[in-house]
Amino acid sequence: MEAIRAEGLTKRFGETIAVDGIDLSVTAGELFALVGSDGAGKSTTLRMLTGIMDASAGSVFVLGKEMSRYGKEVRGDIGYMSQRFGLYEDLTVEENILFFADIYGLPRRERRDRAEELLSFGKLTPFKKRFAGKLSGGMKQKLGLACALMHKPRVLFLDEPTNGVDPVSRRDFWRILHQLLAGGVTVCLATSYLDEAERCNRVALMDRGKILGCDSPAGLKKLMKGGVLEISTSQPRLAVRIVSAAFPPGSVALFGEKVHLYAVDPDEAQGLATARLREGRVEVTGVRRVEPSLEDLFVSLLRERH
Repeated sequence: MEAIRAEGLTKRFGETIAVDGIDLSVTAGELFALVGSDGAGKSTTLRMLTGIMDASAGSVFVLGKEMSRYGKEVRGDIGYMSQRFGLYEDLTVEENILFFADIYGLPRRERRDRAEELLSFGKLTPFKKRFAGKLSGGMKQKLGLACALMHKPRVLFLDEPTNGVDPVSRRDFWRILHQLLAGGVTVCLATSYLDEAERCNRVALMDRGKILGCDSPAGLKKLMKGGVLEISTSQPRLAVRIVSAAFPPGSVALFGEKVHLYAVDPDEAQGLATARLREGRVEVTGVRRVEPSLEDLFVSLLRERH
């Protein structure tokens, strides 16, 4: 069963086209990611999918109902967490959660139990009397998620949920998401973190309002033409500068202490790269072909497009 479907979805702001006629489908119970850099159109797409923003053209269906006609009926089954912390900083953690219970009209006999359940779920119980404005970034995000889950939505939309969050909080956040998936919730999120996209069932890669590819992480990697070379050297930053001068823009990147080189003909590229590094007196300790990551693929697709 489809939980979300968009057909020809478009958003214009004057002369600017933020989302350009995209089609997408999300299966019920799926973890789906919209991935792209800032300005790709991810947040605008999420706002149209939730009915917060009207589309300039195209249609959105959530749980089988068209949002432009039946949005009010569907909103009780939707949870949405925006990119920026949008809760009340002068209310405590517990008061924010109970406030959302009021918004969604939860019966009073259910509110307290549901609030305690969500506080425990997000490991927020010790902080329930703390003002939201005094929370860390990671705790604010978990509070935002708890509020979005108060009414037990069937479809959850998350806009950059771990942006600016510390590694431990990111790990906790993903633990919570996988528990939600196990409970049958459909999750559609926007992120600029390619490592997070690797954890999703399917991924749509976006750039300048268009979808460049949509598939499972493994399926997307098959779109990559050529291959990726990993160059090991004791001077990786200098190596990046030297190799970059010999290849098209966007072909070379630093991954930790390794240099990644994207090339249509990896064998020919290896010869040219090692020759240039020798000329620059940079010792190469190893070169090998590696499995491309989503980041490798995304960079290569952007290079081809631009």
